Amino acid sequence: MASGWGLRTGPWTPSQAPWNASFGGPGSLSGPWYSTHKTQLFGVLLAAASNFLISVSLNIQKCAHLRLACRAEPKPCYRSKLWCCGIALLGLAELGTFTAYALAPIALVAPLGSVSVIGSAFISVFFLKKTMRTADILGGTLTITGIFLLVTFAPNVPQELTARQVRNYLVSWPFLVYSILEILIFCILLYFYKRKAVKHIMVLLMMVALLASLTVIAVKAVSSMIALSVKGKMQLTYSIFYIMSVLMATSCAFQIKFLNQAMHLYEATAVVPINFVFFTSSAIISGVIFYQEFQSAALLSVFMFLFGCLLSFLGVIIIARNKKEEHLQIPFIDCGHIPGENLTGKIQPDPQCSCYGTLNKEDDLVKRQS
Repeated sequence: MASGWGLRTGPWTPSQAPWNASFGGPGSLSGPWYSTHKTQLFGVLLAAASNFLISVSLNIQKCAHLRLACRAEPKPCYRSKLWCCGIALLGLAELGTFTAYALAPIALVAPLGSVSVIGSAFISVFFLKKTMRTADILGGTLTITGIFLLVTFAPNVPQELTARQVRNYLVSWPFLVYSILEILIFCILLYFYKRKAVKHIMVLLMMVALLASLTVIAVKAVSSMIALSVKGKMQLTYSIFYIMSVLMATSCAFQIKFLNQAMHLYEATAVVPINFVFFTSSAIISGVIFYQEFQSAALLSVFMFLFGCLLSFLGVIIIARNKKEEHLQIPFIDCGHIPGENLTGKIQPDPQCSCYGTLNKEDDLVKRQS
């Protein structure tokens, strides 16, 4: 039977060297594949761990806010040890993501943001004791499958970027054309947002995505130059480092502004999946154009990578779809029976109105006035 299936039962022979070399051979962690992809693999693991830590920190902050809201005497959130712990974890996670951009391609780090969505679902089920939905299982399976395809077929390009390389990329004609198109689209969206007061979720999140493409370009450049400087190849004396640092800070600040506006106007269950799809797509496009990450990739690898992105998008959308928003339970105010008047119901606080309830006669008066 062994010979029928082409299996070898004897000891390892030199004839097996080509097959084993492609997968690392005996002791694969010291094989040629691992030595070639070691830095990128570490960046992938760091990005995945950082995104999971982001979900942990956000849930800790949420728990702290809920506890503070239930206190008889409310106090500022920064005085809560639990909230400060969540902020510290968030800062550590963002530092890990920043470092991951120096070790792995943008096209690989950006889609790993889906790990935070899976992490939030995992925490809500196993620690917050929420019911696991069928959508969570299906979405998680699709997302994990997509991540596997992303990691497997991601481009393997050198990640050491010098200041001169970044400067050459910055003045290359593909990026100049891309920048002009991006500025035109952003100005059109900003015109409708400011002048026409169009605050549709797509308009807001498209502006966030356009700014995010500049942010990830600058983050990778800055983190790569810092990593090289730590290794002894000083890059901090070049002016391009400070130009990219200013671009990173400015684009990130405006990105947060428009994202907060979207979160204020729309439910998180709508904002999170759309923002993930837009952000990941813009980051991949910017990595392809600016850093030429898929320049020597095979067509099959590109197709499988895009298919992995599609699976991740579908998984995140399915997990976030129809997920109920949690709000604090505010008890109704019962003023009791008023003699001679019929109440329309118990008086319930309405966040959209300054009044707390109406009487039947007041309803009739409003109707007559209108």
